[in-house]
This record gives sequence, C-alpha cells and structure tokens, in this order.
Amino acid sequence: MGLLMRWERVVEDCESALLAKIFRTDPVQLFDALRQECDGHAVVCSQSRVLVPNDYTVELAKEVHDELAERGGQVGQQLTDVLARHAVERGYEWAGPLTVHVTAADVPNGRYRISSAALAHIPAGAAGPWGCDQNPVSPDPRGSAGAD
Repeated sequence: MGLLMRWERVVEDCESALLAKIFRTDPVQLFDALRQECDGHAVVCSQSRVLVPNDYTVELAKEVHDELAERGGQVGQQLTDVLARHAVERGYEWAGPLTVHVTAADVPNGRYRISSAALAHIPAGAAGPWGCDQNPVSPDPRGSAGAD
C-alpha cells in the first residue's frame, strides 16, 4: 500500500510540474498541497481522536517565494492559519505546537515541496512514561535550553 501511495505522489508531482509549465502557479494550489500533506499523514488513534503532524517544512522555488512575499503578509503565518483552520474543520489534534517553516530552495517541480513530521513538545526535565528523564543531557549551566 505504501508503494502505491508513493507512486501516486510521483505521478501527481509530474502532473503538477507539467501544468506549472503551461499555466501560472496559484497560491491556492500551495494551500491545497499543505492540506493534503496534513490529511495524508493523519493517524487515527480512536473514534474521536485523529493526530496529525505539527511540524511542516515548505520549500518554495525562489520565484514562487518572491511572488508570494510581494502579495503582502508573511507566507509562513498564512500557511499556519490555513492549517489551523483545516484542523478545526476536520477535528484533528496536533502532535505538539504547530510550526510551518518556509524556505526558498531548488525544488524539482520548480514550485514547491512540502514535508511534515510529528514532533512532540516535551518541556525540559519532563519525566517520560517510565518515570525517567527523556533527555539525559544535562541542562546548559548558562540557562539556555537550546534552539527550537
């Protein structure tokens, strides 16, 4: 089943790349792709609980990134808002705090690439399920908890 889904994604990416060469890219396509990434990685935990990834990386082609930036607002915030509304509509729960990282990159289809991960937000010093510290590294004596 996983192989079939990957093959379907490759075909969709090729189709999208072809259409992008023929027609102009629309930001709505990016929003739809982000929603699809969310839906495609949803995990049903119970009848009333569906978890989705909370950490998204959107790599935009430089031209697309510049075009979206020219339209005003912050691209990352707009994408985060789209995902937040989508989760409310579908009744999804995030695996942790929602973050969307937007970068300009050399992407194969000339427009964008989206990836996601479920990253739990574990406060420093939190005990794990077995009563032991999940992070055995001692805290920085200067008080810095590290980069997030």
